[in-house]
Amino acid sequence: MRNFLEGKKMRGYISGTYVISKNTEEGDPVLIDTWEANNAKIITWINNSVEHSIGMQLAKYETVNEVWNHL
Repeated sequence: MRNFLEGKKMRGYISGTYVISKNTEEGDPVLIDTWEANNAKIITWINNSVEHSIGMQLAKYETVNEVWNHL
């Protein structure tokens, strides 16, 4: 998964180095939307790669970094 995300230039999401303020007053709404879309996409990729029972445990997390740290 790390190599896959590196190839997609999204590894910063799992490491926690690529974070963005969700407050639209502090940040660019387009960047926030992009971050949220990529975060959801990666969580979906992870969920599709693990057993259903593990995926159920991951549902409580909102960010890829939280999901990754749980795993």
